[in-house]
Amino acid sequence: MKATGIVRRIDDLGRVVIPKEIRRTMRIREGDPLEIYTDNDGEVIFKKYSPVGELSHFANQYAEVLSKTSNCPVLISDRDVIVSSAGISRKESVEHRISDELEKILEQRKPYVYDGKNKIIAAEGIDKPVSVAIPILAAGDLAGAVVLLQGENVTIPSETEIKLASAAASFLAKQMEE
Repeated sequence: MKATGIVRRIDDLGRVVIPKEIRRTMRIREGDPLEIYTDNDGEVIFKKYSPVGELSHFANQYAEVLSKTSNCPVLISDRDVIVSSAGISRKESVEHRISDELEKILEQRKPYVYDGKNKIIAAEGIDKPVSVAIPILAAGDLAGAVVLLQGENVTIPSETEIKLASAAASFLAKQMEE
């Protein structure tokens, strides 16, 4: 943990403002859930809450099955970082921030399908371009994405790959809603 040098007072309603610079750096958006931790030394720590991260066990299993079924590397992310991967090194993918390009696509809340023209990279350090990215929408809120990466040969994804990724996103969304 590092100090920022910024000090804020708590107002009469118990609120504290997180400075804009920190919100921008940490990608904290209006309405984002924050988890609050305390320790015995009197520290209060705010951490971005990731509902997809809470399902990492399901996400890991689903990524493995989806990768074997589709024969493509698979990533499952929350709104900020890769939570799970299969068919690609976990060390090179998990906990890496998603790319700005992928984040913009997800914010549109629509599926992305590679069209043979513009290649999108999912996250820094991952050289395979995105084939399919399906947003995970839980209770109407964007929670993350299921991403199929290109295999050895860069091709336009099949309808089956799109449906497999959509089913995975729907399954994970349903798990979050329960």
